[in-house]
Amino acid sequence: MKISNPLIAMTAVALLPLAAMAGDKDKTAPMGTPNAQFDKLDTNRDGRISQSEASTDPRLVFSTVDQNGDGYLDNSEYLQRDMSHEQIPNTEDPTANKAKPRQ
Repeated sequence: MKISNPLIAMTAVALLPLAAMAGDKDKTAPMGTPNAQFDKLDTNRDGRISQSEASTDPRLVFSTVDQNGDGYLDNSEYLQRDMSHEQIPNTEDPTANKAKPRQ
């Protein structure tokens, strides 16, 4: 059975959108989201934030957020911090976190 070149080309074109969608799972969340902020702080990519990694964020009070006292912040502790008392900063908009002047 001989396969024609146009049939191979049509198959390849039909599969291209599937290949593009397969790569989407590896993309990180936008920088304004808690997961993207967690990933940014987790510089060694071990799935948790150490005290030295957390020290790069001056707004993060490590001892308060480390609820289980294991010396690391996991994603759930970090997200809990965002939901409990701190507002998630928008790192893409430099004017988003600045105080508005009084009038």
